[in-house]
Amino acid sequence: MGEYTLIQWLLFFYIYCFLGWCFESTYVSLKKRKFVNRGFMKGPFLPIYGSGAIVVLFVTIPLRGNNILVFLGGALAATILELVTGICMEALFKVRYWDYSNQKFNFMGHICLSSTIAWGFLSIAMVNVLHKPIDHFVMSLNNDVVNIVTFALTIYVAADFSLSFRTAMDLKVLLGKMEGVKNELKMLQKRLEVIEAVAESEANEKKIRKEKEKEAQREARNQKFTDIIEELSARVDALKNNEKIAKTAQLREELLDMKSKFAINTEKMNNIFSRDTLKMIKRNPGAKSTKYQETFENIKENILRGRKNNSK
Repeated sequence: MGEYTLIQWLLFFYIYCFLGWCFESTYVSLKKRKFVNRGFMKGPFLPIYGSGAIVVLFVTIPLRGNNILVFLGGALAATILELVTGICMEALFKVRYWDYSNQKFNFMGHICLSSTIAWGFLSIAMVNVLHKPIDHFVMSLNNDVVNIVTFALTIYVAADFSLSFRTAMDLKVLLGKMEGVKNELKMLQKRLEVIEAVAESEANEKKIRKEKEKEAQREARNQKFTDIIEELSARVDALKNNEKIAKTAQLREELLDMKSKFAINTEKMNNIFSRDTLKMIKRNPGAKSTKYQETFENIKENILRGRKNNSK
């Protein structure tokens, strides 16, 4: 395991991206009891594992022979990388693609003690066991073969990452739109509650008015004809000047407008999803969004419900 060229380091990166994808997808698939294509990208590559492996190798190869230093150096380097990557991705995409919030001794949900310890043991295994055959394989290849394979993989991974990056940005926009729709629906719900309260008050007042009218009619039988006419005229004038009666038509118009907005917002939510966005969320079932937490969880629930319906 001597010094490597830049091309060889790049090929190591792709190899460990693929091995990381194999490990992560196998683990999650066994846990979910069905195949899960894990990761940020569509293809069989997990850049966080590739980056972690390169950082660990770069730090620990000079320390090989001392497992304690390899453990500490690899654990520290990989944990820092995981923390920085997690913070940057959440800041950029507003989504946390891995989350350790439910683990003990976690920091911001991006790193945790158990993960750091795992990185340490993985560093020992990588330097002493895993990297030796990979090193032998790459070093045994012809330089032209290494250059061609690395160049082809670079084009493929770059294209896949670009598409995945765009999908992640689309998901960020989707979350913003969904949050706006949710807030608008909440405002409409509050206005509807006010209208319903006013309508209920109107109904109660109408009921009370009818009872008073019946009572007045009973009393009016004993009144003179001229007195009845004067009473009716006064009541008609009062109804014309009653602001609550005048607002009834306006309340009905607002209610119809709200029904229309509800229909429009529902259509927005149904049309906002894209196939690539849904696949990205499926590839990361444990993903969370701290900024749009409720909205993101609703989206995941809709996806899960859709998958169950499709399986029936």
